[in-house]
Amino acid sequence: GKNSRKNKITRLDNRFDLNIGTILFGMILIYLIILFVVYLSRDKVTPYEVVSGALSGNYRYSALALKSEEIIQAQESGSITYYAREGVNVGSGDLICSVGGAETDTSESSLSTSLSDQDRSDIKSMISTFTANSSPEDFEDVYDLKANLESVILQSSIDENAGQYVTGSYQAPDPGFVVYTIDGFENTKESSLSTDMFSDRSYKKDNLRLKKTVSAGDNIYKLVNSESWELYFPVDEKLKTQLDGMQRIRVRFLKDNSVFTAPFEVIRGKDGYFGKISLTNSLVRFAADRFLDIELILSKATGLKIPVSAIVSRDFYRIPADYVTVSQKSEKEVYLQTMTFRKDGSMAQKNITANVYAKDTDTNSYLVDASVLSDGDYVLMPGTTKRFRTMSRRPYRVSTTSIRAMRSSAR
Repeated sequence: GKNSRKNKITRLDNRFDLNIGTILFGMILIYLIILFVVYLSRDKVTPYEVVSGALSGNYRYSALALKSEEIIQAQESGSITYYAREGVNVGSGDLICSVGGAETDTSESSLSTSLSDQDRSDIKSMISTFTANSSPEDFEDVYDLKANLESVILQSSIDENAGQYVTGSYQAPDPGFVVYTIDGFENTKESSLSTDMFSDRSYKKDNLRLKKTVSAGDNIYKLVNSESWELYFPVDEKLKTQLDGMQRIRVRFLKDNSVFTAPFEVIRGKDGYFGKISLTNSLVRFAADRFLDIELILSKATGLKIPVSAIVSRDFYRIPADYVTVSQKSEKEVYLQTMTFRKDGSMAQKNITANVYAKDTDTNSYLVDASVLSDGDYVLMPGTTKRFRTMSRRPYRVSTTSIRAMRSSAR
């Protein structure tokens, strides 16, 4: 019994049986591994968004504005009240401020303290402009806004003859633009310009309207009494060469994107050269500004803006046209007779076919891929004994965008 049962037990081998599912899974796994290896080993293609716009030639600067400015000082001491808004164009005799109190003579005039429609419109405009242009870094602009709003309210309580009955009144001695900041550039001459003046750290200004009381001899306001003014900005040797001889220039003010064409020249300062733009209008927009961000519009060329990182450079040999035989089938293919020396000193001559990436019409030469030649090879001029050695010139590096431009010029 028991021995017969043991003999009937069949032992199974532990073997792995292949089936169609296992084979398919293995093939897919191998395929995925191959794809992964190929992906890691090949060059990556990065997409870029290409936009249309100006290609080159524009330069941005923080320009120094010099104007004809007259500083007015207090003749007595006391509290000061300002009536004219900063930047407003006043006429000779218009009321600007008063020192020692602002008393009115009601027997001479009936004064109204209500805001007119124009006053309300001005206030809305001031607040909108401040909201659009203010930033946490320019907190002092809040005080300028406060002072301008106070000026509107004060002006609404006086009439055009206010200077006759306001005690300690100061009227404008000449027509001009009212400014309430003093920065030390008021008497700056062109001959004293230096690069240190264009440093943000060195520029400081004193806002006169923050003072509630003044003493005799204190500065109380400034009057810009001429529409003629100049902008200056430092130029390096490269830009100086580009601008030399230019008599007029187009400039864009980044503050409001206005564009003007104005007389221009390059002048010599204390420690370098400076561009000078002469203007005779639009001071009403920039009367209170000492430094203005501008853009010189030196080129009107437009096209597609391609990021620098998206431009691929390649090496080429520049071969003179006399050493090239152009294929009759296509101008993009040329034949070259070359001669090279082996390591043992023997000479080998052969004919090669090379692709033309561009033809430079200025030098009458062809750009061929550097991989078809080696430094030290000779290119022979057909039918002559003349030869051109590639070692005498380094491979010519050029971007693909430059190649397209050269191809266009060759057509």
